[in-house]
Amino acid sequence: MKKNAILIDDERLARNELKKMLALHPEIEVVGEAANADEGLRLINEMNPDLILLDVQMPVKTGFDLLEQLEKLPTVIFTTAYDEYAIRAFEVNALDYLLKPIDPKRLSDAVQKFLAIDEKEMMFSENRSELRLSLSESDQVFVKDGEKCWFVKLAEIRLFESVGNYARVFFGPNKPLILKSLNSLEERLDPRTFFRANRKHIVNLRMIEKVEPFFNGGLLLEIKGGEKIEVSRRQAVRFKEMMSL
Repeated sequence: MKKNAILIDDERLARNELKKMLALHPEIEVVGEAANADEGLRLINEMNPDLILLDVQMPVKTGFDLLEQLEKLPTVIFTTAYDEYAIRAFEVNALDYLLKPIDPKRLSDAVQKFLAIDEKEMMFSENRSELRLSLSESDQVFVKDGEKCWFVKLAEIRLFESVGNYARVFFGPNKPLILKSLNSLEERLDPRTFFRANRKHIVNLRMIEKVEPFFNGGLLLEIKGGEKIEVSRRQAVRFKEMMSL
């Protein structure tokens, strides 16, 4: 099954070179191109690609600015002429960081890494399908952080927060870290109870004490533990639709 990719780079020649090199990988299909971050955001929201090849320095907004606007991150391979952004790239969980001019072998290695990870995830999903059934708020889950362990009802968890490849779980006075991505948690949580407020947070709707209008059409949620969580403008529309009569 082919994987869809989008190229986001303000240089047309750079996009053309990437397309030529990716043509040698029939598993990858380039389904769109964008010359700036705004075009890239629109394409990602429309096409939901498996992979984006993303330049860092572009007019008006950088590649990092684009990623901050996304609710869910596809796999990202950075393609850039600047090596000083490498550390930040891996802080946002980029799969690879390729310096221009792109070496075909380096690109090929990155593509193979992407395909290998995707294949492992598919096998895991198939093998563990029964365990990945949706969890209701009455279910109890085992949470372990170092030497500490809890067996906690989902109804008591007020918030999940993304921390790199981990998620911080908020319940009572506790905030342990678990080795789970926010996307994998969202797949299993009941959407009637847990809401993806933004790229970094999932909130328990029953734990919301206060809702206020916020900057640029978003919302600000105050959770029972005192946390204040911003709902992005896009998710604010969904929130209002869900919570209205």
